[in-house]
Amino acid sequence: MTTPADSDAGRIVAEELSRSFPAPRRALFERARRSIALHPTDLTVAPGESLGIIGESGSGKSTLVRLLLGLDRPSTGRVSVDGREVDAATSARSLHWLRRRTGLVFQDPYASLDPRMTAGQIIAEPLWALDIPGDHRARVREVLAQVDLDPAMAARHPHEFSGGQRQRIALARAIVHRPRILVGDEPMSALDVTVRAQILALLVRLRAEEGLTLITVSHDIGLVQHLSDTVAVMKDGRIVERGATATVLRHPAEGYTKRLLAAVPVLPDRF
Repeated sequence: MTTPADSDAGRIVAEELSRSFPAPRRALFERARRSIALHPTDLTVAPGESLGIIGESGSGKSTLVRLLLGLDRPSTGRVSVDGREVDAATSARSLHWLRRRTGLVFQDPYASLDPRMTAGQIIAEPLWALDIPGDHRARVREVLAQVDLDPAMAARHPHEFSGGQRQRIALARAIVHRPRILVGDEPMSALDVTVRAQILALLVRLRAEEGLTLITVSHDIGLVQHLSDTVAVMKDGRIVERGATATVLRHPAEGYTKRLLAAVPVLPDRF
């Protein structure tokens, strides 16, 4: 029988969420101004949903994700994860409950991995940082196999891996503590086409195996199309369109979405 807590596992709710920053004065006696990175936004991500967030640079995608993960404090509004409110103003330790529920994969796999640490140490870092009990070495071996890497590779350093292997290590680190929510911020933009296809297939499989709620921030419309059930289109700090991925990408309702899709390069039938 599913309990209320189980039914909320992986649910994210944002209400009137906004973020603004002080803007530099353009004249000596000008009033203080603020730059709005995110206008008041409501967003609900259901447990097990795969949401893609698309938009041009500066549209507010990364700001929204940082607020959802408690990595930044909103100017207004609130965020709850699994029915529990996120307060980014509290200490890092008080947000351990949130870090245990979430995993994050960054854009550049090499820049996000400490070159002084072995792959095993990198992957195990969330386990000891979040006080996760159990045999950490065994869990590292298990998750390496899960992302299709030889567990013996745990002793190697980041420079000894290819770009695709490094992204698999980053993915292993993101899921080693068994989060309910996985967030990828441009997770494939640094990879070549063949490796991207492999990582995409891996993400699809891991989502099914782990029952993950998945949020993907990307400029890559093709990635979102294959990975996401729903899509949110952002422009100037606002979600201007949201719906089922197939519907939004095939029959966009907003002019901005149409222009965004029209800008995607298409190969001709013949060269």
